[in-house]
Amino acid sequence: MKVSSRGRYGLRVMIELASQFGSGPVLVDEIAKKQEISGKYIHVIVSGLKSAGLVRSVRGPNGGYELTRSPSRITAFDVISALEGKSAPAHCVLDASSCPRSGSCASRDVWCQVASVVDVVLSTLSLEQIVKRQCAKDENLITYHI
Repeated sequence: MKVSSRGRYGLRVMIELASQFGSGPVLVDEIAKKQEISGKYIHVIVSGLKSAGLVRSVRGPNGGYELTRSPSRITAFDVISALEGKSAPAHCVLDASSCPRSGSCASRDVWCQVASVVDVVLSTLSLEQIVKRQCAKDENLITYHI
C-alpha cells in the first residue's frame, strides 16, 4: 500500500496540532514552517480532516486549526482513513465480487492479511504516542552551525 502525500502530510499536520493541543488554535503559517508543507496544501488537507470531525477551524486574529479531541483519542488510522479512505492494497480486498477468482485466490488472502496488519498498526498508534516519538527524535537531533 502506498500512502499519498495527502495522507503523509496530513499525519504530519495532525502531529503538529497534537503537539500543541490545549494551547489554542495553531496558525497555518506556523504549521507550514515547522512541517515544511505549503499553506495552500495544508488548507486542502485540513478540509478532509474537518469533514471527518478530527479538526476544527477558528476564525479571527488568533485563529487557526485545532484538534476536536485529545491526541490520545485520535489514531493514525483515523487520520489516514479520513484522507485516503480504506487501506487496501488490491481492489478485491474491499470488494470480493470485483473478481470472479476471489473465493479461490491465495494472493487475495495475502492482500487481505496485509490490509489487516496495516489497519492494526495504524489503529494502535495514537497521535499522543506519535508526538512522544517525535519529541524523542527531536531531542536526539544534533545541529551544527558554522
